[in-house]
Amino acid sequence: MNKVQQAQSLFLDGYLCSQSVLMTYASLFDLEPEKAARIAAPFGGGVARRGETCGAVNGAFMVLGLKYGHTSADDLDSKEKTYSGVEQFISQFQELNGSIRCNELLDCDISTPEGLQSAYDSQLFVTRCPKFVGDTMEILDQIMDADGENNEP
Repeated sequence: MNKVQQAQSLFLDGYLCSQSVLMTYASLFDLEPEKAARIAAPFGGGVARRGETCGAVNGAFMVLGLKYGHTSADDLDSKEKTYSGVEQFISQFQELNGSIRCNELLDCDISTPEGLQSAYDSQLFVTRCPKFVGDTMEILDQIMDADGENNEP
């Protein structure tokens, strides 16, 4: 099973989009899947179902931070590499999907009880979200492969 299939499978099994992305990459960073799930848990549904930045996109940001993020205040090269990867990711995701905002992607305001119920009734989480998770994984692979660094943290 490739990363796209693995993340989509996790999502369809009930994990949040953010969890599915981070959990799929967890082993590259010696991160236990359970810990990855906990770290990513608040970011589903556009951050706690607020409909803001898509959880899959947030998961991608976490992966890029783990891969390229700086660990000392004066490491400006790593900081710029992280920001560059995030900008590249956003650009590609928006090109494919028109937005990185959950409510816009779903065309439904899931931050309200009525909107959330409408999303469930319309099966948006089953019909649209797996594509966003898959797109996220493909874009992450492209970004990380560009450095020849997709296999090692």
